[in-house]
Amino acid sequence: MALTALQSAASGMSALNTALDITANNLANVNTNGFKASRANFQDLLYVERGQPGVENANGDQRPIGLYVGLGTRVSGTQLDFAQGSPVNTGRDLDAAIDGNGFYRVSVQDSLGGGFAYTRAGNFTLNSEGEIVLASDQGRRLEPALAVPDGAVRPVDIRGDGRLFARIPPAVEPVEVGQIQTAVFINPAGLKQVGENLFVETAASGPPVIGNPSE
Repeated sequence: MALTALQSAASGMSALNTALDITANNLANVNTNGFKASRANFQDLLYVERGQPGVENANGDQRPIGLYVGLGTRVSGTQLDFAQGSPVNTGRDLDAAIDGNGFYRVSVQDSLGGGFAYTRAGNFTLNSEGEIVLASDQGRRLEPALAVPDGAVRPVDIRGDGRLFARIPPAVEPVEVGQIQTAVFINPAGLKQVGENLFVETAASGPPVIGNPSE
């Protein structure tokens, strides 16, 4: 077998191995809240030109086709799929799902994304100060900071427009105690994955546009 053929075949095996790693990660995160699967995009490599199309022969006739031998393939990138997932009723008052585009904004260390990261995961809980945080090992704080007041009767109510209502005795009716905001990006596929169900802004994603849900 020719050396070029061996190298082309090897490039295909390497690319398929990368694609298999990506698929395995997608399968491993089937039960991860807010996880978005990636797909592998392939592209061909350089070509060796052994015959140029359009070259004239001694009779003045042009060669109608060329002769090119490709050198294989590679994975050109991974593309995130932000299609809407199926909502699940957890029965917990602080769990929320985004219907449509958008991300929750959470605070992180400056070295991770300039102090802010973005997630589709809406499994929230309260920390010791009553602030709404991600129910994860790091407890990332929702931004802008939002807290359930001391003495509020659970469950609280998160409305479709992101407003948070709670009943604080002796009041009978619930009152608005905060507003959840969401962020959208021109190119969410350009976000950088950093683990913990989090994404951070890049030059490819563009800056976030922050606002209230449904506006």
